[in-house]
Amino acid sequence: MSNADVEGGGQARAAAPTTGIKPPPGRYNSSNVEGQHAPASPFYYDHPAQHERQHHTWLVPLVVLANVAMFIVVMYYNDCPRNGADCIGRSVLRRFSFQPLKENPLVGPSAATLEKYGGLDRYKVVHGDQAWRLETSTWLHAGLIHLGANMISLIFVGVRLEQQFGFWKVGLVYLISGLGGSVLSVLFIRNGVSVGASGALFGLLGAMLSELITNWTIYSNRIAAMANLLIIAAINLAIGILPHVDNFAHIGGFVTGFLLGFVLLIQPRFGWSAQPFGGKTKSKYSACQIVLLVLAIILTIAAFAVGLLMVFRGVNGNDHCGWCHYLSCVPTSSWKCDT
Repeated sequence: MSNADVEGGGQARAAAPTTGIKPPPGRYNSSNVEGQHAPASPFYYDHPAQHERQHHTWLVPLVVLANVAMFIVVMYYNDCPRNGADCIGRSVLRRFSFQPLKENPLVGPSAATLEKYGGLDRYKVVHGDQAWRLETSTWLHAGLIHLGANMISLIFVGVRLEQQFGFWKVGLVYLISGLGGSVLSVLFIRNGVSVGASGALFGLLGAMLSELITNWTIYSNRIAAMANLLIIAAINLAIGILPHVDNFAHIGGFVTGFLLGFVLLIQPRFGWSAQPFGGKTKSKYSACQIVLLVLAIILTIAAFAVGLLMVFRGVNGNDHCGWCHYLSCVPTSSWKCDT
């Protein structure tokens, strides 16, 4: 999620684009007979079943189109030349031209326009009865660079998840994770306007990790897949400690998606479908999967209840966690942090 001002609060804030999120390596055992293993395949089902169970992908392209459309609409109403600024591409793009780079280095609209059309502003959420900004901000982007980085990441991660689990499960993870990221952002980021789909994207990444854990028995190359996901998550979260990046949105989205993955992306344990019809002796899900599912439901409900209550009471999360601001920005001799 970017703060523009552009992602973390402050004047003309610019986000470090969230990139590098890619799916893990080959995932499932492809044999449908327990104890026998065929070469690693993206799915653990046998090939005919793979084609039957693979879902059509339409949600991710729709989300990409919606984000692009929102960016075009925001640029139309931004109308940079109207303010007499030294706009980028003014002679060609006219009212769609971009704000000067010194104001928005991500090549996009002004912070005032983003705030007007749904950007995440803590004061308006807490004191202005505009809770809808918690979700609308995830559909806005600070500039072309921000939009492009997030949409490429969404395609890499989202298409594979949607093919495997269907649109409604992936859609719920995406939407709720974006909301979770916004809630944590409002609790800790005090200044500026925050926008971007990064919280929702980190939610998909978190869901991939929990899906790997809860469906552990159906995986091949388990350790490689786990290591790949952990490295990707660590790198992308590490980017968030740079200035002008709302890493709290990333963390909130990741944790939300991680919990939702145990609930929405659970699959029958390996060998269950291979049992003869009418004579299945194994339960569909293991005891461990059920325990993780129940715990995830409880923690998700509790976290949102407490988080939203704190948001609407105007609680400053930094008052209760003196070191948490380092999760979003670590000051150095080269830059300062302003939360």
